[in-house]
Amino acid sequence: MPAYKRILLKLSGEALMGDDAFGINRATIVRMVQEIREVTQTGVEVAVVIGGGNIFRGVAGGSVGMDRATADYMGMLATVMNSLALADTMRQEGIVARVMSAIGIEQVVEPYVRPKALQYLEEGKVVVFAAGTGNPFFTTDTAAALRGAEIGAEIVLKATKVDGVYSADPKKDPSATRYSRISFDDAISKNLQVLDATAFALCRDQKLPIRVFSILKTGALKRVVMGEDEGTLVHV
Repeated sequence: MPAYKRILLKLSGEALMGDDAFGINRATIVRMVQEIREVTQTGVEVAVVIGGGNIFRGVAGGSVGMDRATADYMGMLATVMNSLALADTMRQEGIVARVMSAIGIEQVVEPYVRPKALQYLEEGKVVVFAAGTGNPFFTTDTAAALRGAEIGAEIVLKATKVDGVYSADPKKDPSATRYSRISFDDAISKNLQVLDATAFALCRDQKLPIRVFSILKTGALKRVVMGEDEGTLVHV
């Protein structure tokens, strides 16, 4: 039996690159979608927020002289591109998906309307939330926390390249240790940057737990949904 009825899955844009330098690696996105399909087949309702780091990095753009708000809007459009790719791959894999954008581009995707999103989820469709929160200066992590709270998700699953939350960057510090559980307050006070502080604070206030795990591990998503102790649980 799945441990959750409804989840919000946060995928990093970088995870879509696979071993490529940028863009979307076909084999990688197909494997991710197949893992999502396994979860939907258990009856779990799935919503997805995806980043745009594989196409455009808003903060990086702002740091080289571009206006930060403009760079962030470009980043939002990158998430729309990723969402369309994800939804199309889902269609090919037999999943019914709907992309809903926080910024208005009706010729491409439908606008985000909360009651409609809830209806899609109840019908068993996967809802992909694009364009972050629709506002500059907020990350897609914050969008995941916001949408997770709005749709009544029981948990936010942060699927990334690392297998949990560490005391330091494991790539830079070999002595870094992984937490199996950590409180929101500790994660914020220790400045653990696996999510930004706004996302942590929003989830803490809504008592919405986050589990951080590696999407690169085969079957990890299903194990998390079935309640196995994968990655790191961030909780109140």
